Amino acid sequence: MSNNADATQMRKLVPRGLYARAALILFLPVVVVTTVVSVMFLQRHFEGVTRQMTASMSHELTFVARLIDSAATPDAARRAGVSVARPLELELALPVDPPAEDRRLFYDFSGRVVTEVLRDALPQVISVDLASSDRRVSVALDGPHGPYALSFERRRVSASNPHQLLVLMVFTSVLMTGIAMIFLRNQLRPIRRLAYAAEEYGKGRIVPYRPSGAVELRSAGTAFLDMRNRLERQNDQRKLMMSGISHDLRTPLTRMKLGLSMIGPDMPPEPGDISAMEADIAEMNRMVDGFLDYARDDAQDSAPQPIAAAGFLEGLVADAQRAGQQASLVQFEGDRDGLATFRPDMLRRALENLIGNAVRYGSRAEMDASLGPRSLRIGIEDDGPGIPEDSLDAAMRPFTRLDPSRRRNSAQGAGLGLAIAADVARAHGGQLRLGRGPRLGGLRAEIVIPR
Repeated sequence: MSNNADATQMRKLVPRGLYARAALILFLPVVVVTTVVSVMFLQRHFEGVTRQMTASMSHELTFVARLIDSAATPDAARRAGVSVARPLELELALPVDPPAEDRRLFYDFSGRVVTEVLRDALPQVISVDLASSDRRVSVALDGPHGPYALSFERRRVSASNPHQLLVLMVFTSVLMTGIAMIFLRNQLRPIRRLAYAAEEYGKGRIVPYRPSGAVELRSAGTAFLDMRNRLERQNDQRKLMMSGISHDLRTPLTRMKLGLSMIGPDMPPEPGDISAMEADIAEMNRMVDGFLDYARDDAQDSAPQPIAAAGFLEGLVADAQRAGQQASLVQFEGDRDGLATFRPDMLRRALENLIGNAVRYGSRAEMDASLGPRSLRIGIEDDGPGIPEDSLDAAMRPFTRLDPSRRRNSAQGAGLGLAIAADVARAHGGQLRLGRGPRLGGLRAEIVIPR
């Protein structure tokens, strides 16, 4: 229970925003490194240098103190001390009234080291004064002729301008942190743009968005655009399907309604009327099946799996022949035992629609295939009138019917065969191509999908 409470408290302290968290991750190491370097510099370098300089200075003080202590009179001690102290850049004061204890400023970190070294080297030290002047050190000593003081410049026992390294280090850390935060802000801008585009799309608004930033962000942005385009396409398909259902089913329903209105107790139906209504029912059934195939969710189909392409196509053609369709596999290039990865149910549905279109608008369908190292190509040709080049793009749109000559040999369809095949090709990462068949002269529909 306590661990959960501690974890909850820690989560409350952590910033919620990504920018704040990233800045914290960036700032904490800089602070830790700066602190560690500062401590190591003060303890190892700064204190070490101060200790060495103070130890060297203590030898000079010891020499002068020995001369003063060996003099017979106070005047002789003063003369001897001054004669030696002056060349050593020392000032002698004899006698003096020294402070009873050591003095230093609270922020004088090196003063502790200076006092410690001087007391160890000179047992006769009464006090060390570092507070009276920040530029001089006064050492009070006890001698046979009374207390005296030796003073010298502070720079002789402390490193000059030691703070410069610390100031430079702090300034550099702050500068680099600022530069890093600017760079971080620029790196997070694509994430904000992606979040804004996703949020607006959730509200039903489409805003312009172009993937940018790092490779991972570009991949996420591209995935978002693919998802948005797929949802928009599905929404358009739903609208088109509803429009197509309301439009295409209206004609046979009207015919059936008129036929039923002519039937009564005094007017029994004729065999031709019953056959006509059965034909209308069959037509509506075909339309509904086409609508369901077009609106089928990809999740309902089998997962992609490696399948022998030649055997799959031969089985498909055999099923078409048993259904009375004039279909044949005239050519297969590549390894007949080679495998291709695809969704068999989806691809079968697309090829069945293409074969159905071929035999509906022509007399026969010829299939050819090529299994390459990176793709599988499947082509279906018919001997019908074909589609004009300026109408090829329109032919792949759902619920689109072209010239009536394209359906001279069969009943009217729902205009979904090519649209279903195009959707299946896109779902596999491929495409559907339409053109003029080189062998039969009719329409050639070619599906190319990655292997």
